[in-house]
Amino acid sequence: MAKKKGEDQDFEEEPNFDDPEGFVDDVSDEELLGDFLRQRPCESDGVENVVVVDNIPVVGAARFPKLKGILEKIFKNAGTIVNVHYPKDEEDNTKGYAFIEYKNQESAEEAVKALNNYRLDKHYTLLVNRFSDFQKYSDIPKEWSPPEPQPYKVQNDLYNFLLEPEAQDQFCVVSETVPGSVQVQFSQNTQPEPTDLLKRERFTETYVKWSPKGTYIVTFHKLGVIIWGGSTFVKVNKFAHSGAQYVDISPCEQYLVTYGPNGQKIVIWDIRTGAEKRAFVSDGMSNASMLRWSHDDRYVARLIDSQIQIYDTTTFFLLDMKSIKVEGIRNFSWSPTDNVIAYWVAEEIDVPAKVTLLAIPKKIELRTKNLFNVADCKIHWQKSGDYLCVKVDRFSKSKKDKKDKKDSDVKFLGMFYNFEIFHMREKDIPVDSVEVKETILAFSWEPVGYKFAIIHGEPSSANVSFYEARKGQEPTLVKKLEKKVCSHMFWSPRGQFIVLANLSMGAFEFVDTNDFSIMKTGDHYRASEVEWDPTGRYVVTGTSGKAKEDQGYYMWSFQGRILKRVNLKNFMLFLWRPRPATLLTDAKQKEIRKNLKKYYTQFETKDRLRMTRASKELIEKRAKLREQFTEYRTKRVKEWEEQKYRRMQLRNNIDTDTLEADPDNVEEEIVEILIREDTTVLE
Repeated sequence: MAKKKGEDQDFEEEPNFDDPEGFVDDVSDEELLGDFLRQRPCESDGVENVVVVDNIPVVGAARFPKLKGILEKIFKNAGTIVNVHYPKDEEDNTKGYAFIEYKNQESAEEAVKALNNYRLDKHYTLLVNRFSDFQKYSDIPKEWSPPEPQPYKVQNDLYNFLLEPEAQDQFCVVSETVPGSVQVQFSQNTQPEPTDLLKRERFTETYVKWSPKGTYIVTFHKLGVIIWGGSTFVKVNKFAHSGAQYVDISPCEQYLVTYGPNGQKIVIWDIRTGAEKRAFVSDGMSNASMLRWSHDDRYVARLIDSQIQIYDTTTFFLLDMKSIKVEGIRNFSWSPTDNVIAYWVAEEIDVPAKVTLLAIPKKIELRTKNLFNVADCKIHWQKSGDYLCVKVDRFSKSKKDKKDKKDSDVKFLGMFYNFEIFHMREKDIPVDSVEVKETILAFSWEPVGYKFAIIHGEPSSANVSFYEARKGQEPTLVKKLEKKVCSHMFWSPRGQFIVLANLSMGAFEFVDTNDFSIMKTGDHYRASEVEWDPTGRYVVTGTSGKAKEDQGYYMWSFQGRILKRVNLKNFMLFLWRPRPATLLTDAKQKEIRKNLKKYYTQFETKDRLRMTRASKELIEKRAKLREQFTEYRTKRVKEWEEQKYRRMQLRNNIDTDTLEADPDNVEEEIVEILIREDTTVLE
């Protein structure tokens, strides 16, 4: 019961908090006050925020403000700058280095990562280090001691697919098993049936893509992309780019580019290390090939605001620290074998359009071709880089509006097409022209060879013209196939053979361009994809998930014979695994082609043996299944006979097993059923 105020209160005896006699306090201050002690000032506070910039220009007082403005403009991109100190000598000249203090340690680390080896101009390359690193490097012992040997870690063999003895190609089939779950089946194209290598459920969220040489396969996920490789497709590296929808891999497979949704950043990564090398902000265009690579991965370029920006991949800085400004530029493309860029500039009033060839890195104009009455241009390089074709869409006629003669508008009527052929390996790069009056549906160079094909006219009755380009000669028409129902063409990667396709109707024609004979025709209803294997021996046509029925793919020989039909529900994609370029010289390849008949019998024997082996395996498989069935049936018959005594007991000792076979054990019963009764009135 509580007492009222003023009344006497009873207090208990106060406890004794003194340590007992002989007590030893072994708890340290760090254990009791660890969080508080960590906040106390120390000698190294602020040092981690400071970077040292070396190899800056030595300037006097007059040029110092300009140098200061340039450096601070560059370094403020890494974070907020608190203080900058430029040591000077007695004559007020800078000493070639500076100290920059950032607001936090993260900004200093970003400055070192992004700006070390930054090329200020052609004479000065900045060296950026953290101030705290100087103490670390000064503590290196004078006497060297060898490092301890590390255990050997077996690296995954990324090129084992090239060691297949029969040189059988690999492919993958992508299908959506359930909504949001994409399955990828890897197989080897053995004959007569492919060999399944590996099946991965939920391998990717959208689709997959092979690298140019087939070393890696890329999968897409919400948080980024992953590359896989080796015999069992183990994870090689991952790249954190949330929402990445497309990837591009450089020709030599050193770099990977990830593209986010429109308006988001584009990132270049080092494939081996996973390090981010450079990033750009997308201008909102949906062009997934905004960055374009030179054949040797030395340069990567992009087109922005009438400028070609070329980056040297050794530093990922602009080549010569400046862009190539070209007013009116519309598009450009790298040569597949040389560091040469071809670009075209649109036509303006009294200024013709032009195509220019530019040598990199010296930026020397190798050739310029002026063009008139130009509506559009398309650049097509031959695979070996010997020829360049520029398809030019031109207006055929022009007239002036007579209302106002001084400021009359020029009106263009009709269209025709020119193909400007640049002979890249000849002196002064001569240019020949091929003119076509009809609408152009498709153009393509032969991958190995000197022919190119043009589909022109209407898709329902198109003409296919084949031209041949030779050194020192104008392109000559070698064959014209008339009244073909086609809108696309697909060359074999080894040349010579071509598939003429009408993808809206699913009709295909297989043509040998040596004598232009039509080897075979075929149909694949709703087929929308055509894929040649790397060796040019097989063609696959596929019907993707857009079609509600008949999904799957057909495999054809290069001569147009259907080898296999595969119906696969929710089929999405069929991709052959690419191969790197051959290591054989041109002379060796010619020798092999010359002696091909000599090797024919060997290959024929191998094929027959393979088919015989397959037949033998099939017979053995069937015999094994028959043996298993006979064994199972004998076991069940024996069991049925053992149960006969029990069955007769349950059925009043009547042997019902033979009831139907005994003619005396039959009772006949006649059943009459009234089907219909009709009444007919007779007059």
